[in-house]
Amino acid sequence: MKIFVVDDERIIRVSLADDLRDAKHNVFEFSNAIAALSQFQENQPDVVITDLKMPDINGVEFLKRIKKINPDIYVILMTGYSTVETAVEAMKLGAYDYITKPFNNEKILILANNIAELREVKQENKILKQQIKKKFDLNAFIGSSKQIEEAFELVKIVAEKSTSVLITGETGTGKELLTKAIHFNSKRKNKPLVKVSCAILSREIFESELFGHEKGAFTGADKSTKGRFEIANTGTIYLDDIDDVPLDLQVKLLRALEEREIERVGGREPIKIDIRVIASTKKDLRILVKEGKFREDLFYRLNVFPINIPPLRERNKDIIKLIKHFVSEFAENENIEIDKEVFDILLKYPFPGNTRELKNLSERLVLLCRNNKIDISTIPPEIKFPEQTNITYNFENKKLNQILEEVEKNAILTALEKTHKNKAKAAELLGIPASTLKSKIQKYRL
Repeated sequence: MKIFVVDDERIIRVSLADDLRDAKHNVFEFSNAIAALSQFQENQPDVVITDLKMPDINGVEFLKRIKKINPDIYVILMTGYSTVETAVEAMKLGAYDYITKPFNNEKILILANNIAELREVKQENKILKQQIKKKFDLNAFIGSSKQIEEAFELVKIVAEKSTSVLITGETGTGKELLTKAIHFNSKRKNKPLVKVSCAILSREIFESELFGHEKGAFTGADKSTKGRFEIANTGTIYLDDIDDVPLDLQVKLLRALEEREIERVGGREPIKIDIRVIASTKKDLRILVKEGKFREDLFYRLNVFPINIPPLRERNKDIIKLIKHFVSEFAENENIEIDKEVFDILLKYPFPGNTRELKNLSERLVLLCRNNKIDISTIPPEIKFPEQTNITYNFENKKLNQILEEVEKNAILTALEKTHKNKAKAAELLGIPASTLKSKIQKYRL
């Protein structure tokens, strides 16, 4: 770090500066605050270690001026005349620490090391926040189809509010990503975002996980524990797969959402909570309400602002943009070319796993591509020939030769795929002469 040591006592100043240089810091010495301030514009430090009692400008006034120039500069005050009042004033003005003379230089070295670690953590935190902001910037989301544009218009409307949101869509469409977009573009973005996967919460632990429990509430409860609602207080709670909450437990969830207060298991005192609720479901809750599997009052409490994410097959206009984005992401700094034939195949594929499946496929294609080019040979057979995948045979109304022909056809397609359409190698893989393979390809019109 760049450190200014400011003290009118030369022996202390030189001794401390030498030890800091030995610790690999870049150190500048000054006998007074005015001389140090004259260097700030050209040579601003990370840390200032200054005496309190100095001619012209004392340490407290120097501290005030430093903080006006840059509040992120760390200031350590040294003094031989310590009082509680002065120490309190210095800390209030933003001093990092306050040391009484005489002191061992080792103390300063430890403080400098602590500051270096703190600066590193703050820098990492700053970078992470920038990455999050960039990642969840609503203008950075990929998609140009009318459906996805409409969904993000709704996100822009609701993000700044504290309104409850219900996100619907098939598995893999990006419901959790949309939740993060809403949270990180809201006033609660610096507060917790807590996810609750309702599908994996068993009846036995549902209440304890969501609302917490007091010590001794049940066997094994050896200490009081906060639930997800308390942890999410002042932030956002994301209830994923809300349709999986057991019917008899939905009333407890409804009470927490309506009254904005909870009670821990085994507790008697209500705990007020200030949270934003975002729920998601892959099922039609209206149908579940009609079937008596979901409470109608809970549905209306959640469905204040519904957003639907359509499946990828209904917005295949987004596929090309998404595949280019994911390939670029996984390729890092490499420039990977994608053949037009690849796009043609992907546009015909239904993507039952939606965007998640497309992202996983993109990673696979980047790993398998040769010479920085993704071509048709890189695409797995189950994508190229979706009708051939997971074939199950119905023996009824079929003769043995028909079943064998289906198996043979699929085996040939797989062998051709594995050998990148090299018929000689495919024949070798299948254990048949190349001429036999050629005649079978003609027979099955492959």
